Amino acid sequence: MEKFNPETLDLQEKIVSINRVAKVVKGGRTFRFAVLMVVGDGAGHVGVGTGKAAEIPDAVRKAIEDAKKNMITVPMVGTTIAHEVIGEFGAGKVLLKPAAPGTGVIAGGCARNVLELAGIRDIRTKSLRSNNPHNLVNATIEGLKSLKVAEEVAALRGKTVEELLG
Repeated sequence: MEKFNPETLDLQEKIVSINRVAKVVKGGRTFRFAVLMVVGDGAGHVGVGTGKAAEIPDAVRKAIEDAKKNMITVPMVGTTIAHEVIGEFGAGKVLLKPAAPGTGVIAGGCARNVLELAGIRDIRTKSLRSNNPHNLVNATIEGLKSLKVAEEVAALRGKTVEELLG
C-alpha cells in the first residue's frame, strides 16, 4: 500500500449512524452522541471513523478526523473490484462480488456508504450476519483491505500476469 496524505484529497463525508448514549450519574442522566462517519474521494480512497461528544457537531468533527487517520486504498479493476471476497469484523460479515459495468451498487445502507465513497460503481454485496452499523462498515472495510489485483498476486508468486490468467 502506498502512503498518501488525506489532506491533499478532495474528500466527501457521509454520516452512517448517530447514537445517543446516556451515563447515569447522581444528578440524573448525561447524554452524549456517538457518530460513525465514512470519508472518501470517490477514486479509490476511503476511511471510517467514530467520534463521541456532548454535541453532535463536535462528535462529527472528531469522527471525520478519526476517519482521515484510518484511510485505505482500494484496488479497483475499472469500476468494480478484482475478485469476490468476504469481509469479517466482530459479528459482521459482508460478501462483496464484482459486477458487470452498468450493474450499479447493490448493497445495504452501511456497506453502500463505504463503497460509493470508495469510488466503486458496480458491485453486488450481501450482509451475512450482524446488522450493527459499526460491524457492517468495518467488515466492508476489511473486505476491501484484503483485495488483491492480478499484478500483486503475480509478483508474490514470481510469475507474469499472462501466466496467471492463462
